[in-house]
Amino acid sequence: MDIKDIQNLIKFVSKAEVSEVKYKTKDFEITIKTPLAGSDAVYAQPAVYHTAPQAAAAPAHVAAPAAPAEKAEPVSDDSKYVTIKSPMIGTFYRKPSPDKDVFVNVGDEVSIGKVVCVIEAMKLFNQIDSEISGKIVKILVDDATPVEYDQPLFLVDPS
Repeated sequence: MDIKDIQNLIKFVSKAEVSEVKYKTKDFEITIKTPLAGSDAVYAQPAVYHTAPQAAAAPAHVAAPAAPAEKAEPVSDDSKYVTIKSPMIGTFYRKPSPDKDVFVNVGDEVSIGKVVCVIEAMKLFNQIDSEISGKIVKILVDDATPVEYDQPLFLVDPS
């Protein structure tokens, strides 16, 4: 599936006024969620699967539960803080919209599942949730700046 197909699927979903659509093939999966309130934001979480030999399939399932922990690795220079990293490439925003307040500030307490920022990728605004509970110690990215995959966004003190 190429970008044009994905864009057409997103347009179709927004016109159909449904809240969620999942499209899955042998090596590609995409979930498109739209807000029920009817705002313009569309959230998408694409997942690309690479086919692997059958022998490698079993070890992959064993390693899968460890994947979320990789996003919250301790920072090498100060091991007591945990990093919230970007799960994608896009533009980092601290606010849901220009006229709203920021999601979190330094010193704020966050819990698992709390939205800490939004990353825009191809006109899609993806909410980034905290994977840990704790206190925001440092915001490592300026508002409205590009971010890379796995780039540190926040330092959190889990104690």
